[in-house]
Amino acid sequence: MTCLRFGVDLGGTKIEIIALDEDGNVRLRRRIPTPQGDYSATVESIARLVESAEQSLGLRGSVGVGIPGAESPLHRTIMNANSTCLIGHPLRQDLSVRLGREIRLANDANCFALSEATDGAARGAGIVFGIILGTGVGGGIVIGGQALVGAHAIAGEWGHNPLPLPGPDDLPLPPCYCGRSGCIEAYLSGPALSREHAARHGAQLTPAEIAARAESGDTDCEATLQRYEARLGRALAGVINLIDPDAIVLGGGLSNLQRLYRNLPAACRPHVFSPIFQTPIVPPRHGDSSGVRGAAWLW
Repeated sequence: MTCLRFGVDLGGTKIEIIALDEDGNVRLRRRIPTPQGDYSATVESIARLVESAEQSLGLRGSVGVGIPGAESPLHRTIMNANSTCLIGHPLRQDLSVRLGREIRLANDANCFALSEATDGAARGAGIVFGIILGTGVGGGIVIGGQALVGAHAIAGEWGHNPLPLPGPDDLPLPPCYCGRSGCIEAYLSGPALSREHAARHGAQLTPAEIAARAESGDTDCEATLQRYEARLGRALAGVINLIDPDAIVLGGGLSNLQRLYRNLPAACRPHVFSPIFQTPIVPPRHGDSSGVRGAAWLW
């Protein structure tokens, strides 16, 4: 009998479902808009998406859900979610009741890391650090094929650590939405990169536009990216010194900047507590599909 794993990626604008067979082959993929600001409608949308997929395939499967937040180990309700309508609600329990089965829930960055560690760019690596560099900055840690959650469900949340060794170019410390200042996310997210370039050089550009102009010889854009890479190298070195991963996989929109894979090893090396640094820093094999695939691999 075919074993199906359904993965659901709950995003701010879309909900995506994927069905994987036992070999990791995609049997089905669908997307629907996310109900805005409506928790009950979100639960119902996820449930109907699963039921519709099962009806189409004629098979029932396990269900894993990736969310932009985490489940509190104490209260079993959602916390730290960008989709604020989820906060304080028992999402896993409500989905379990609605679908009549056990549901597994994980942070979307953990799902990304799990996907790439299972059958992606870091397949076979013992310790994997998966990074999201997008509208925010997140991370997930996979050890021995299992996502590390932690006692407070915040393992891998490096984006809200302070940027290491801030120098004159990094001051004043930028405010972060979390209420602190100087967070890694406030420097290394896509919007942060664009904001800083505009503040220094007066041009409103996307990260992709900054990279393209740097490639064409624009010295302002090149300087912006060199500052970004130096900061990312320092921030990554702090993680490397803690968990010494076998592989680092970059995800999110900024993972498409190919120069990062050339330049980051040299940016990390001076700050890594080792005479050698050989950890591969690689792009994701599954790209934008990694999060939803990782949700399926929670089973």
